[in-house]
Amino acid sequence: MITASEPSWIGPFTGLSPRQCNKLITALRREGADPVRKGWPWSLPLEDRVLLVAAYWRTNLASRQLAPLFGVSKSAADRIVDHLGPALALRPRKRFAKDTVLIVDGTLVPTRDHTIAERSKNYRYSTNHQVVIGADTRLVVVVGRPLAGNRNDCKAWEESGAKAAVGNTLTIADGGYPGTGLLVTPHRRKHGQSELPNWKEEHNNPHKQVRARVEHVFARMKTRKILRDCRFKGDGVHHAMLGIARMHNLAVAG
Repeated sequence: MITASEPSWIGPFTGLSPRQCNKLITALRREGADPVRKGWPWSLPLEDRVLLVAAYWRTNLASRQLAPLFGVSKSAADRIVDHLGPALALRPRKRFAKDTVLIVDGTLVPTRDHTIAERSKNYRYSTNHQVVIGADTRLVVVVGRPLAGNRNDCKAWEESGAKAAVGNTLTIADGGYPGTGLLVTPHRRKHGQSELPNWKEEHNNPHKQVRARVEHVFARMKTRKILRDCRFKGDGVHHAMLGIARMHNLAVAG
């Protein structure tokens, strides 16, 4: 069986070292994720429950496939995921230093719940997630509420709550955010203009290199297969994004 007491299982499923995983467990206990319950206790200790949720996100196995690997029933596995998923969620940053530079971009997550998803440019029913990272730290600081996948980024930036969470902090974005106010976007050709002046091209090159850091964060986060075909309903996809962002931050911060 898979268990957190065997350190060799932790890295492949969580992306964390045993020390980082212990740090996460300690934080969850401090946040009240493991209260004393009336009635039957959990069939697994908190460490194994966190590993089960991380394994679910990493592999996207169905509960009936994952549960036997941890020695629990399918219904118990479902309860663990439903309970711990929200508890693992990243808390958005509320304050930023004056010299902080952020980067925002949207990513699409194919989602089977068609009540919150729409067909998007990847031709699948997806949700649009606005993710904000620190330009220097590469840590996720804000994940906006999921919107339908056909919503363009400049609308999703405001409607997801990401804009309000960032406030007036200097934020870099790509060319998909025209007319969004304080965002720093690349120079674009005007109507009838065949090419940009050299000085604008020179400005765009470092902008592109810095903005690519958010794409690298997406690549790391999407090693979890749940973000390639999410079966959750309702807020489940949002909780998965937030939980994966928290684990990403732990892995990067060390």
